[in-house]
Amino acid sequence: MGYEPVTLTDDRWLAIINNDASFDGQFYYAVKTTGIFCRPSCKSKPPNKENIGLFQTAEQALAANYRPCKRCKPTGQRLPDDEWVSLVTHYIDHYYREKLTLQHLADMSHGSPYHLHRIFKKVRGLTPVEYIQQIRIAQAKTLLDTTDKSIAEIGKDVGLPNAPYFITLFKQRTGQTPESYRQTRFDHTKEINSDERSN
Repeated sequence: MGYEPVTLTDDRWLAIINNDASFDGQFYYAVKTTGIFCRPSCKSKPPNKENIGLFQTAEQALAANYRPCKRCKPTGQRLPDDEWVSLVTHYIDHYYREKLTLQHLADMSHGSPYHLHRIFKKVRGLTPVEYIQQIRIAQAKTLLDTTDKSIAEIGKDVGLPNAPYFITLFKQRTGQTPESYRQTRFDHTKEINSDERSN
């Protein structure tokens, strides 16, 4: 079923950045980078203009696979906690290379840092920061196994540009420094290869 696309006029953009409740019900805006949609009056941090799409109704936004904002509840219902956490997890999985703070994740997912920290831990068993570290260290292990990049380069690639901090965190999480992890894997691969040759 087709519907008239809603264009982003200056009035509508101003309504979004000024949280203008008089526009509620006239349109909904969705943020492409986060997959969330809101009422114009939503008090969340304003999105970048180029990242938004508009819908006439909440149903159209839902049909386009956007999820309702937890803060302004555009459908009148609350987004379930596990869906909210899955949205944040998905965002971390895609943007772990960038500087991610609890505040940034809360702004992005239209919640408060305290609430996000508590609900994320309840649903996933670890905090958002612990999850970010887990993803970064897993990616670092892959790069240590599969590339010749320097330790500092790998740290940068996984969102940990401060090399000493990257090394400390890696050791806390794995019990080894990145260098010794790489060496152990290298020795292990060499052993397997020489076993295969001798068989």
